[in-house]
Amino acid sequence: MQTTTPDHAQQQAALPWYRHPWPWLLMLGPFMVILGGVYTLWLALSQPDAMVADDYYKEGKAINQDLRRDRKAAELGLHASLRYDPAAEKLRGDITGKIAPDTSMQLLLIHSTQPAKDIKLALHPDSAGRFALDLPALDKANWRIQIEDERATWRLTGEWLWPARQAVELTSE
Repeated sequence: MQTTTPDHAQQQAALPWYRHPWPWLLMLGPFMVILGGVYTLWLALSQPDAMVADDYYKEGKAINQDLRRDRKAAELGLHASLRYDPAAEKLRGDITGKIAPDTSMQLLLIHSTQPAKDIKLALHPDSAGRFALDLPALDKANWRIQIEDERATWRLTGEWLWPARQAVELTSE
């Protein structure tokens, strides 16, 4: 058993503060907070905030126009069914309603948080309304889907939680 001699205690007390472990242990907490703050600042400055629109007032006014497009889709009785096959990298589906068979359309897959990952595809259904599109592997996300005609007079919209759901139905209401 080792005993502390008065000489050893005096030597410990005579050491400068930075030679003791307790000051360093006490400074570790604030140092970690500073590191966390610097990392948070770096994240805030390096990642753009995609959710905020610069022209939010203009977009707010455009909501009424979008509602007219939804009502037009309801008048036409439009309905779309989509199914994604990740192995074949194909998006298959059909669209029904009172639309001309040669109507050109576009399909928009809008990523929930990263606009750079949005996908825009030209859609050309056959006379029965069926279509198949090449679509590379999708990220796991809550995608917003929009199908509209080339003149943007109507639109079908919906949400698609991929890969939890392999298929999605878009209906006009």
